[in-house]
Amino acid sequence: MIRPELRRALRAARRAIPRHERLHAARLVAQHVDQAFHLHAGQRIALYASLPEELDTTPLMNMARARGCDIYLPRINRHTSTMRFISASESVRRNHLGIDEPQGQRSIGARWLDIVFLPLVGFDRLGMRLGMGGGYYDRAFAFRHLRKVWRGPQLVGLGFALQQLPAIAPAEHDVRLDASVTEAGCLFF
Repeated sequence: MIRPELRRALRAARRAIPRHERLHAARLVAQHVDQAFHLHAGQRIALYASLPEELDTTPLMNMARARGCDIYLPRINRHTSTMRFISASESVRRNHLGIDEPQGQRSIGARWLDIVFLPLVGFDRLGMRLGMGGGYYDRAFAFRHLRKVWRGPQLVGLGFALQQLPAIAPAEHDVRLDASVTEAGCLFF
């Protein structure tokens, strides 16, 4: 199946998950993250403001705030097709894609984050991620292709277990995940 068809099928499956199961999955994902990643004060983490069909990051964001993490959210520049990470303590406004984005100027470079929790449309057992197709995360973390040893964040996909696929054919620009977390648990690559 080609990527656009795969995205449509996975998004439809994700939308079909009942609300009470979505809420339960979001709480389980936060618990799994807590056990596997031990979020702590001063840690610089990036999350995403969830769209209605995505795994809700609210329980994870509340836990990270309670632990004293510095939280950043992505902001897209549609003119340059780039993404910056802005402090989540700033006010938010909905962008042209319907995503809530922080409006402040306090940003951090992608390579200086400790952990980035990314949304998933699909993922496989090797850490390939299928996103919405805009390539914003792939461009933001393209530096991971440049060197074998570098200082950079762990990339952790968040989603539902039904989004795991046997394999996703990689594209040249794809940046692999280090782990994924679903209601079923953590998978490290």
